[in-house]
Amino acid sequence: MANSRIVTIDLNFQNQTQAIASYLIRHDDGAVLIESGPGSTLSSLEAGLAKEGLSPRDITHVLLTHIHLDHAGAAGWLSRQGAQIFVHPNGAAHMLNPEKLIASATRIYGDRMETLWGEFLPVAENQLTVPQDAQEIVIGKLRFVTVNTPGHAEHHYSYLFEDLCFSGDVGGVRIPGYPYLRAPMPPPELHFGRWRESIARLRSLKLARIAPTHFGIFDDADWQLGELQKNLDAAEKWLEEIMPADPPVDELRSKFEDWMNEQSRAENLSDKVIQAYNLANPLGMSADGMMRYWKKVRMANVTHNA
Repeated sequence: MANSRIVTIDLNFQNQTQAIASYLIRHDDGAVLIESGPGSTLSSLEAGLAKEGLSPRDITHVLLTHIHLDHAGAAGWLSRQGAQIFVHPNGAAHMLNPEKLIASATRIYGDRMETLWGEFLPVAENQLTVPQDAQEIVIGKLRFVTVNTPGHAEHHYSYLFEDLCFSGDVGGVRIPGYPYLRAPMPPPELHFGRWRESIARLRSLKLARIAPTHFGIFDDADWQLGELQKNLDAAEKWLEEIMPADPPVDELRSKFEDWMNEQSRAENLSDKVIQAYNLANPLGMSADGMMRYWKKVRMANVTHNA
């Protein structure tokens, strides 16, 4: 099996290493990126490319796992340098016109939007490619295959490449050096059932390696997916115990943070590593996602079945 050189570019998000990656693979006519990262990390992206003797104009294709700002925010800018942007069908409209996405994020982040995420430019229609599930994307001698993997978001693809899966967020958040990972569960589309199906689909592919965007390439894909499954099961069970009391969202956030911090301490994670996990996967955001899931999905099912 070929083993193309994959370069992990650390985007140094908010001056934190190992929080957000963009993956670079060269081909005969330039290079491919998996994930653009946010607009706020463009200088780190350019520095990472320069280390490889490349500039943004050498990027011919960008494969986005999904359209959340930390993964896709700089895609519009890269399209203006000439890159073709690949995105899930459910995310395409937001890449052409990100106004709703930006408005929604602004409600959450307020005046921190610019500092955190930078500019999110639209992608021109002729620069956007929308592949279907299980489609092969051929770029020179490189071959990628899309895998529709909802659960974290409805607009989520993983990309298979040789013996590796670029798993975006559906494969969890994991910092190198620690046998520990977290499931990022933001609103509005967290769905435990669909996420389990996505994990089962990825596990059935018998992958050797997995590369979550947060952060790095790991050679124990099956362990990671199995561990993620356990974490999701534990989170849903925790939610089932907490939500019948109908706590307000602030209380749910606080309880969830306490629960996760307990886990982090049990794993002996350093403050620096916890900070990287929290930047890649804000706990309050996961609590919000869980509450929305409970009210929109679980409660709807109860009403429907009553």
